[in-house]
Amino acid sequence: MAQAQDEAGAFRALADPTRRQILEDLRGGELAAGEIAARFAISAPSISRHLGVLRGAGLVTERREGNRIIYALDGDRLATCISRFLSAVCPEQMVLRHTRWRPGAQSEGS
Repeated sequence: MAQAQDEAGAFRALADPTRRQILEDLRGGELAAGEIAARFAISAPSISRHLGVLRGAGLVTERREGNRIIYALDGDRLATCISRFLSAVCPEQMVLRHTRWRPGAQSEGS
């Protein structure tokens, strides 16, 4: 039950396009809260709330550096939540994708 609630929080966090964009922005590495806020045409407090939702879902981590808060993507957590769901809903496609993406696997048409 806890796992299902945990995943539900991740999917609720992913439901908002601003939060998805924040995750994409963090793909390139850590960013300070102010740097994240500067990328959007909404208020810093709104971005702070979005970051709080992402943090609460475990999709980002934060650390303090002086008076700045630095955020990082928790890619493992995101991948785990999504892959568990996909494995349950469409397991055949997951096996097929794993085979195609495995290092050393031949691509289609090879």
